[in-house]
Amino acid sequence: MSDLDTALGAFALALVVSWIVTPVAGRIAWRVGAIDTPRERGLHVFPTPRLGGMAVLAAVAAGGLVFLDPTDETRGILAGAAVIAVVGAADDLFDLSPDVKLLGQILAAVVPVASGVRVEDFTVPFIGRVELGDLSYPLTVAGIVAVMNVVNFIDGVDGLAAGICTIAAITFGVIALSLDRNTAAILAAITAGAALGYLRHGFHPATIFLGDSGSNLLGYLLAAIAVQGALKTNAVVALVFPLIVLAVPILDSGFVIAKRIKYGKPVYLADRSHFHHRFANIGFSQRRTVLYLYLWTTALAALALALRFVPYSDDAGHFDTTWTLVLVGFGTLAVGVSVYLVVVLEILKFRRFRAREIQRQVETGEIPALSAEEIEREVDREVETGEFEAVRTD
Repeated sequence: MSDLDTALGAFALALVVSWIVTPVAGRIAWRVGAIDTPRERGLHVFPTPRLGGMAVLAAVAAGGLVFLDPTDETRGILAGAAVIAVVGAADDLFDLSPDVKLLGQILAAVVPVASGVRVEDFTVPFIGRVELGDLSYPLTVAGIVAVMNVVNFIDGVDGLAAGICTIAAITFGVIALSLDRNTAAILAAITAGAALGYLRHGFHPATIFLGDSGSNLLGYLLAAIAVQGALKTNAVVALVFPLIVLAVPILDSGFVIAKRIKYGKPVYLADRSHFHHRFANIGFSQRRTVLYLYLWTTALAALALALRFVPYSDDAGHFDTTWTLVLVGFGTLAVGVSVYLVVVLEILKFRRFRAREIQRQVETGEIPALSAEEIEREVDREVETGEFEAVRTD
Protein backbone atom coordinates (compact mmCIF):
# COMPACT_ATOMS: atom_id res chain seq x y z
CA MET A 1 0.00 0.00 0.00
CA SER A 2 1.39 3.42 -0.98
CA ASP A 3 1.79 6.23 1.54
CA LEU A 4 -1.09 8.10 -0.10
CA ASP A 5 -3.34 5.04 0.11
CA THR A 6 -2.44 4.63 3.78
CA ALA A 7 -3.27 8.27 4.47
CA LEU A 8 -6.59 7.98 2.67
CA GLY A 9 -7.44 4.83 4.60
CA ALA A 10 -6.59 6.55 7.87
CA PHE A 11 -8.75 9.53 6.87
CA ALA A 12 -11.71 7.29 6.03
CA LEU A 13 -11.50 5.27 9.25
CA ALA A 14 -11.26 8.39 11.44
CA LEU A 15 -14.16 10.02 9.60
CA VAL A 16 -16.45 7.02 10.07
CA VAL A 17 -15.57 6.55 13.73
CA SER A 18 -16.05 10.23 14.51
CA TRP A 19 -19.32 10.37 12.56
CA ILE A 20 -20.72 7.40 14.51
CA VAL A 21 -19.36 8.20 17.96
CA THR A 22 -20.21 11.93 18.05
CA PRO A 23 -23.95 11.39 18.79
CA VAL A 24 -22.96 8.94 21.52
CA ALA A 25 -20.70 11.60 23.07
CA GLY A 26 -23.63 14.00 22.92
CA ARG A 27 -25.91 11.63 24.84
CA ILE A 28 -23.22 11.10 27.46
CA ALA A 29 -22.77 14.88 27.78
CA TRP A 30 -26.51 15.30 28.48
CA ARG A 31 -26.35 12.63 31.19
CA VAL A 32 -23.29 14.00 32.99
CA GLY A 33 -24.26 17.64 32.67
CA ALA A 34 -21.61 18.83 30.21
CA ILE A 35 -23.98 21.35 28.66
CA ASP A 36 -23.23 24.73 27.14
CA THR A 37 -26.09 27.06 28.07
CA PRO A 38 -26.72 30.28 26.09
CA ARG A 39 -24.66 33.21 27.33
CA GLU A 40 -24.49 36.89 26.46
CA ARG A 41 -21.26 36.53 24.50
CA GLY A 42 -22.34 33.28 22.82
CA LEU A 43 -24.08 32.95 19.45
CA HIS A 44 -26.24 29.89 20.18
CA VAL A 45 -29.74 30.11 21.67
CA PHE A 46 -30.39 26.57 22.93
CA PRO A 47 -28.57 24.45 25.53
CA THR A 48 -26.15 22.21 23.63
CA PRO A 49 -24.04 19.27 24.82
CA ARG A 50 -20.27 19.53 24.78
CA LEU A 51 -17.75 16.66 24.72
CA GLY A 52 -17.60 16.43 20.93
CA GLY A 53 -13.87 16.23 21.46
CA MET A 54 -14.21 12.80 23.02
CA ALA A 55 -15.57 11.50 19.72
CA VAL A 56 -12.62 13.11 17.95
CA LEU A 57 -10.30 11.38 20.44
CA ALA A 58 -11.94 8.02 19.74
CA ALA A 59 -11.43 8.55 16.01
CA VAL A 60 -7.81 9.60 16.46
CA ALA A 61 -7.12 6.61 18.70
CA ALA A 62 -8.69 4.21 16.20
CA GLY A 63 -6.83 5.67 13.24
CA GLY A 64 -3.57 5.86 15.17
CA LEU A 65 -3.68 2.29 16.45
CA VAL A 66 -4.42 0.92 12.97
CA PHE A 67 -2.28 3.09 10.71
CA LEU A 68 0.56 4.64 12.74
CA ASP A 69 3.76 2.74 13.42
CA PRO A 70 4.15 2.19 17.19
CA THR A 71 7.26 4.33 17.72
CA ASP A 72 8.09 6.32 20.84
CA GLU A 73 7.06 9.52 19.06
CA THR A 74 3.66 8.26 17.89
CA ARG A 75 2.94 6.76 21.30
CA GLY A 76 3.87 10.08 22.87
CA ILE A 77 1.57 11.99 20.51
CA LEU A 78 -1.39 9.69 21.19
CA ALA A 79 -0.76 9.75 24.94
CA GLY A 80 -0.60 13.54 24.93
CA ALA A 81 -3.82 13.61 22.90
CA ALA A 82 -5.54 11.56 25.60
CA VAL A 83 -4.22 13.88 28.32
CA ILE A 84 -5.44 17.09 26.68
CA ALA A 85 -8.81 15.56 25.79
CA VAL A 86 -9.35 14.50 29.42
CA VAL A 87 -8.28 17.94 30.70
CA GLY A 88 -10.65 19.57 28.22
CA ALA A 89 -13.48 17.24 29.21
CA ALA A 90 -12.90 18.15 32.86
CA ASP A 91 -13.19 21.81 31.88
CA ASP A 92 -16.40 21.08 29.96
CA LEU A 93 -17.80 19.46 33.10
CA PHE A 94 -16.42 21.58 35.94
CA ASP A 95 -15.31 24.87 34.35
CA LEU A 96 -11.67 24.73 35.45
CA SER A 97 -9.77 27.88 36.35
CA PRO A 98 -7.43 29.34 33.68
CA ASP A 99 -4.37 28.35 35.72
CA VAL A 100 -5.46 24.72 35.95
CA LYS A 101 -6.28 24.59 32.24
CA LEU A 102 -2.89 26.02 31.33
CA LEU A 103 -1.18 23.49 33.57
CA GLY A 104 -3.09 20.70 31.84
CA GLN A 105 -2.09 22.03 28.43
CA ILE A 106 1.56 22.17 29.43
CA LEU A 107 1.40 18.63 30.79
CA ALA A 108 -0.14 17.37 27.54
CA ALA A 109 2.53 19.14 25.48
CA VAL A 110 5.37 17.78 27.59
CA VAL A 111 4.36 14.16 26.86
CA PRO A 112 5.17 14.16 23.10
CA VAL A 113 8.14 16.51 23.53
CA ALA A 114 9.69 14.09 26.02
CA SER A 115 9.13 11.35 23.43
CA GLY A 116 11.15 13.17 20.78
CA VAL A 117 8.50 15.34 19.11
CA ARG A 118 10.34 18.64 19.12
CA VAL A 119 11.95 21.23 16.86
CA GLU A 120 15.71 20.97 17.28
CA ASP A 121 16.65 23.29 14.43
CA PHE A 122 15.08 25.20 11.58
CA THR A 123 16.19 27.16 8.52
CA VAL A 124 15.63 30.90 8.17
CA PRO A 125 15.84 32.52 4.71
CA PHE A 126 19.08 34.50 4.21
CA ILE A 127 20.35 33.37 7.62
CA GLY A 128 20.61 29.62 7.37
CA ARG A 129 20.21 26.85 9.86
CA VAL A 130 19.46 27.74 13.49
CA GLU A 131 20.25 25.16 16.18
CA LEU A 132 18.07 25.35 19.30
CA GLY A 133 19.95 22.99 21.57
CA ASP A 134 18.32 22.57 24.99
CA LEU A 135 15.89 25.38 24.12
CA SER A 136 14.12 22.94 21.80
CA TYR A 137 12.27 21.45 24.78
CA PRO A 138 10.62 24.57 26.26
CA LEU A 139 10.12 26.25 22.89
CA THR A 140 8.33 23.24 21.41
CA VAL A 141 6.14 22.93 24.51
CA ALA A 142 5.33 26.65 24.28
CA GLY A 143 4.52 26.32 20.58
CA ILE A 144 2.16 23.38 21.12
CA VAL A 145 0.39 25.19 23.96
CA ALA A 146 0.09 28.32 21.81
CA VAL A 147 -1.58 26.42 18.94
CA MET A 148 -3.97 24.75 21.39
CA ASN A 149 -5.06 28.15 22.61
CA VAL A 150 -5.45 29.84 19.23
CA VAL A 151 -7.71 27.00 18.07
CA ASN A 152 -9.62 27.13 21.36
CA PHE A 153 -10.12 30.89 20.87
CA ILE A 154 -11.88 30.50 17.52
CA ASP A 155 -14.25 27.81 18.77
CA GLY A 156 -17.14 30.21 19.27
CA VAL A 157 -19.52 29.48 16.40
CA ASP A 158 -20.93 26.21 15.07
CA GLY A 159 -18.36 24.30 13.02
CA LEU A 160 -15.74 27.05 12.81
CA ALA A 161 -12.85 25.39 14.67
CA ALA A 162 -13.53 21.93 13.24
CA GLY A 163 -13.76 23.23 9.67
CA ILE A 164 -10.62 25.35 9.87
CA CYS A 165 -8.74 22.44 11.45
CA THR A 166 -9.94 20.12 8.67
CA ILE A 167 -8.57 22.50 6.02
CA ALA A 168 -5.32 22.97 7.95
CA ALA A 169 -4.84 19.24 8.54
CA ILE A 170 -5.38 18.39 4.87
CA THR A 171 -2.88 21.08 3.87
CA PHE A 172 -0.31 19.87 6.40
CA GLY A 173 -0.88 16.31 5.20
CA VAL A 174 -0.19 17.14 1.56
CA ILE A 175 2.95 19.07 2.51
CA ALA A 176 4.14 16.28 4.81
CA LEU A 177 3.69 13.66 2.08
CA SER A 178 5.73 15.78 -0.32
CA LEU A 179 8.50 16.03 2.28
CA ASP A 180 8.44 12.25 2.93
CA ARG A 181 7.19 12.85 6.47
CA ASN A 182 4.79 9.95 6.23
CA THR A 183 3.96 9.62 9.93
CA ALA A 184 2.96 13.28 10.05
CA ALA A 185 0.95 12.87 6.85
CA ILE A 186 -1.00 9.93 8.28
CA LEU A 187 -1.61 11.80 11.54
CA ALA A 188 -2.83 14.78 9.52
CA ALA A 189 -5.20 12.53 7.56
CA ILE A 190 -6.54 11.07 10.82
CA THR A 191 -7.04 14.55 12.26
CA ALA A 192 -8.82 15.78 9.14
CA GLY A 193 -11.11 12.73 9.07
CA ALA A 194 -11.92 13.02 12.78
CA ALA A 195 -12.71 16.74 12.51
CA LEU A 196 -14.81 16.24 9.38
CA GLY A 197 -16.76 13.37 10.91
CA TYR A 198 -17.59 15.55 13.91
CA LEU A 199 -18.51 18.43 11.58
CA ARG A 200 -21.44 16.38 10.25
CA HIS A 201 -23.04 17.02 13.65
CA GLY A 202 -21.27 20.25 14.61
CA PHE A 203 -22.07 22.47 11.63
CA HIS A 204 -24.87 24.99 12.16
CA PRO A 205 -27.32 24.23 13.64
CA ALA A 206 -25.00 22.13 15.81
CA THR A 207 -26.40 19.27 17.88
CA ILE A 208 -23.13 19.05 19.85
CA PHE A 209 -20.14 21.31 20.46
CA LEU A 210 -16.49 20.35 20.36
CA GLY A 211 -16.06 21.76 23.84
CA ASP A 212 -12.62 22.39 25.27
CA SER A 213 -11.98 18.66 24.94
CA GLY A 214 -12.21 19.02 21.15
CA SER A 215 -10.77 22.45 20.43
CA ASN A 216 -7.69 21.83 22.58
CA LEU A 217 -7.26 18.35 21.10
CA LEU A 218 -7.42 19.59 17.50
CA GLY A 219 -4.98 22.40 18.27
CA TYR A 220 -2.63 19.92 19.94
CA LEU A 221 -2.77 17.58 16.94
CA LEU A 222 -2.14 20.36 14.43
CA ALA A 223 0.87 21.47 16.44
CA ALA A 224 2.25 17.93 16.57
CA ILE A 225 1.70 17.54 12.82
CA ALA A 226 3.45 20.85 12.11
CA VAL A 227 6.45 19.81 14.20
CA GLN A 228 6.73 16.34 12.66
CA GLY A 229 5.76 17.27 9.10
CA ALA A 230 7.27 20.65 8.33
CA LEU A 231 9.43 22.05 11.10
CA LYS A 232 11.64 18.97 11.26
CA THR A 233 12.84 19.54 7.69
CA ASN A 234 15.58 21.77 6.33
CA ALA A 235 13.29 23.39 3.77
CA VAL A 236 13.79 27.15 3.74
CA VAL A 237 10.05 27.88 3.90
CA ALA A 238 9.26 25.15 6.44
CA LEU A 239 8.86 27.69 9.25
CA VAL A 240 6.42 29.66 7.10
CA PHE A 241 3.98 26.81 6.38
CA PRO A 242 2.35 26.61 9.85
CA LEU A 243 2.17 30.40 10.15
CA ILE A 244 0.33 30.73 6.85
CA VAL A 245 -1.98 27.74 7.25
CA LEU A 246 -2.96 28.76 10.80
CA ALA A 247 -2.99 32.49 10.07
CA VAL A 248 -6.73 32.91 10.67
CA PRO A 249 -6.77 31.61 14.27
CA ILE A 250 -3.38 33.26 14.92
CA LEU A 251 -4.62 36.66 13.71
CA ASP A 252 -7.88 36.28 15.61
CA SER A 253 -6.07 35.45 18.85
CA GLY A 254 -3.51 38.19 18.35
CA PHE A 255 -6.23 40.75 17.70
CA VAL A 256 -8.24 39.72 20.76
CA ILE A 257 -5.26 39.48 23.12
CA ALA A 258 -3.94 42.88 21.99
CA LYS A 259 -7.32 44.48 22.71
CA ARG A 260 -7.56 42.87 26.14
CA ILE A 261 -4.08 44.05 27.05
CA LYS A 262 -4.84 47.54 25.73
CA TYR A 263 -7.93 47.85 27.92
CA GLY A 264 -6.33 46.23 30.96
CA LYS A 265 -8.36 43.01 30.85
CA PRO A 266 -6.99 39.53 31.60
CA VAL A 267 -6.01 37.79 28.36
CA TYR A 268 -8.01 34.71 29.36
CA LEU A 269 -11.23 36.69 29.97
CA ALA A 270 -13.79 35.82 27.29
CA ASP A 271 -15.43 38.65 25.36
CA ARG A 272 -17.06 39.45 22.00
CA SER A 273 -14.01 40.75 20.15
CA HIS A 274 -13.35 37.66 18.03
CA PHE A 275 -13.75 37.80 14.26
CA HIS A 276 -16.88 35.64 14.37
CA HIS A 277 -18.48 37.94 16.94
CA ARG A 278 -17.72 41.02 14.90
CA PHE A 279 -19.12 39.40 11.78
CA ALA A 280 -22.29 38.60 13.71
CA ASN A 281 -22.49 42.22 14.83
CA ILE A 282 -22.61 43.42 11.23
CA GLY A 283 -25.47 41.08 10.44
CA PHE A 284 -23.81 37.87 9.24
CA SER A 285 -25.55 34.59 10.00
CA GLN A 286 -23.56 31.78 11.64
CA ARG A 287 -23.40 29.86 8.38
CA ARG A 288 -22.21 32.87 6.40
CA THR A 289 -19.63 33.76 9.05
CA VAL A 290 -18.23 30.23 9.06
CA LEU A 291 -18.16 29.91 5.27
CA TYR A 292 -16.34 33.23 4.86
CA LEU A 293 -13.73 32.18 7.41
CA TYR A 294 -13.41 28.81 5.67
CA LEU A 295 -12.78 30.70 2.43
CA TRP A 296 -10.12 32.82 4.07
CA THR A 297 -8.38 29.75 5.49
CA THR A 298 -8.54 28.00 2.11
CA ALA A 299 -6.96 30.97 0.33
CA LEU A 300 -4.08 30.96 2.82
CA ALA A 301 -3.74 27.17 2.57
CA ALA A 302 -3.52 27.51 -1.21
CA LEU A 303 -0.65 29.96 -0.76
CA ALA A 304 1.17 27.52 1.53
CA LEU A 305 0.74 24.74 -1.04
CA ALA A 306 1.95 27.06 -3.81
CA LEU A 307 5.08 27.87 -1.81
CA ARG A 308 5.73 24.14 -1.57
CA PHE A 309 4.90 23.01 -5.11
CA VAL A 310 5.28 25.95 -7.52
CA PRO A 311 8.85 25.73 -8.98
CA TYR A 312 9.51 29.48 -8.82
CA SER A 313 13.28 29.05 -8.36
CA ASP A 314 16.00 26.46 -8.83
CA ASP A 315 18.53 25.15 -6.33
CA ALA A 316 20.89 27.99 -7.23
CA GLY A 317 18.33 30.63 -6.30
CA HIS A 318 17.51 31.69 -9.86
CA PHE A 319 13.86 32.70 -10.26
CA ASP A 320 11.68 31.54 -13.12
CA THR A 321 9.58 34.50 -14.30
CA THR A 322 6.45 32.56 -15.25
CA TRP A 323 6.29 30.45 -12.11
CA THR A 324 7.17 33.42 -9.94
CA LEU A 325 4.17 35.26 -11.39
CA VAL A 326 2.02 32.22 -10.59
CA LEU A 327 3.25 32.32 -7.00
CA VAL A 328 2.62 36.06 -6.84
CA GLY A 329 -0.92 35.35 -8.04
CA PHE A 330 -1.52 32.97 -5.11
CA GLY A 331 -0.04 35.54 -2.75
CA THR A 332 -2.21 38.30 -4.18
CA LEU A 333 -5.30 36.13 -3.80
CA ALA A 334 -4.47 35.37 -0.15
CA VAL A 335 -3.74 39.02 0.65
CA GLY A 336 -6.83 40.18 -1.24
CA VAL A 337 -9.14 37.83 0.63
CA SER A 338 -7.52 38.83 3.92
CA VAL A 339 -7.95 42.56 3.26
CA TYR A 340 -11.50 42.07 2.02
CA LEU A 341 -12.60 40.17 5.12
CA VAL A 342 -10.69 42.06 7.80
CA VAL A 343 -11.11 45.58 6.45
CA VAL A 344 -14.11 45.75 4.15
CA LEU A 345 -16.45 43.34 5.93
CA GLU A 346 -15.38 43.81 9.52
CA ILE A 347 -14.77 47.54 9.64
CA LEU A 348 -15.83 49.54 6.58
CA LYS A 349 -19.13 47.75 6.07
CA PHE A 350 -19.83 47.99 9.78
CA ARG A 351 -19.10 51.72 9.80
CA ARG A 352 -21.57 52.36 6.98
CA PHE A 353 -24.37 50.27 8.45
CA ARG A 354 -23.80 51.40 12.02
CA ALA A 355 -23.81 55.10 11.10
CA ARG A 356 -27.04 54.54 9.18
CA GLU A 357 -28.54 52.67 12.14
CA ILE A 358 -27.67 55.45 14.60
CA GLN A 359 -29.14 58.03 12.24
CA ARG A 360 -32.36 55.98 12.06
CA GLN A 361 -32.50 55.82 15.88
CA VAL A 362 -32.11 59.61 16.04
CA GLU A 363 -34.89 60.16 13.51
CA THR A 364 -37.29 57.83 15.33
CA GLY A 365 -36.53 59.36 18.71
CA GLU A 366 -35.01 56.17 20.16
CA ILE A 367 -31.89 58.11 21.18
CA PRO A 368 -31.19 61.85 21.66
CA ALA A 369 -30.30 63.95 18.64
CA LEU A 370 -26.69 63.64 17.49
CA SER A 371 -24.73 65.66 14.96
CA ALA A 372 -22.90 64.01 12.08
CA GLU A 373 -19.61 64.50 13.96
CA GLU A 374 -21.05 62.91 17.12
CA ILE A 375 -22.33 59.92 15.14
CA GLU A 376 -18.89 59.48 13.58
CA ARG A 377 -17.23 59.63 17.00
CA GLU A 378 -19.66 57.03 18.37
CA VAL A 379 -18.93 54.67 15.46
CA ASP A 380 -15.20 55.19 16.01
CA ARG A 381 -15.64 54.28 19.68
CA GLU A 382 -17.60 51.13 18.87
CA VAL A 383 -15.08 49.98 16.25
CA GLU A 384 -12.24 50.60 18.71
CA THR A 385 -13.79 48.86 21.70
CA GLY A 386 -15.94 46.25 19.97
CA GLU A 387 -18.85 47.28 22.21
CA PHE A 388 -21.90 47.77 20.01
CA GLU A 389 -25.34 46.38 19.33
CA ALA A 390 -26.00 44.17 16.32
CA VAL A 391 -26.95 46.31 13.33
CA ARG A 392 -29.77 45.53 10.94
CA THR A 393 -28.80 45.23 7.30
CA ASP A 394 -32.28 45.07 5.79
